[in-house]
Amino acid sequence: MVTVQELVRRNRAGDPAALEELLPVVYDQLRRIAARYLKDERPGHTLTPTGVVHEAYLRLAGAEMSWEDRTHFLVVASSVMRRVLVDHARTRNRSKRGAGALKLSLDDIRELAADSIAHLVDLDDALHRLESFDPRKARIVELLYFGGLTHEEAASTLQISVVTIHRDLRLAKAWLERELAPPAGA
Repeated sequence: MVTVQELVRRNRAGDPAALEELLPVVYDQLRRIAARYLKDERPGHTLTPTGVVHEAYLRLAGAEMSWEDRTHFLVVASSVMRRVLVDHARTRNRSKRGAGALKLSLDDIRELAADSIAHLVDLDDALHRLESFDPRKARIVELLYFGGLTHEEAASTLQISVVTIHRDLRLAKAWLERELAPPAGA
């Protein structure tokens, strides 16, 4: 059986079949990530974990991109799946824009990442604001909670220490908590 690392190497070398061969190898892991995103959705939701993975695959297949390694591929795929869900939520809520906007408390960002798609839109907006002035902290949140990486894998990916990951994560969570908290008196 071909390894993920070999398929990533072939993709990087320009082999167009490598992505097609890679999907079955990482499919279960991608489906678990998508299921975590959709776990608390309403019954009868139009997206399924399988649908999210397939839509992400179509987006990845249409992109000219090569991955450094297995971790990099999973981070990119997780990010694309998050985009699929956010795009779906934005389209679904477009007619309701501004009406009854939801503010959140960020007790545990892992639960929020798996919470409803409406919350995912709020979190995505907050992460974009964080990224505008501190890209590394936003990337840490994305790697750990959307990409499912360990602290050690995130540190290696960003080429920083695990101590820095912990410190930046603590600051990012505090900032996101403030951003997502309900307005005073609400």
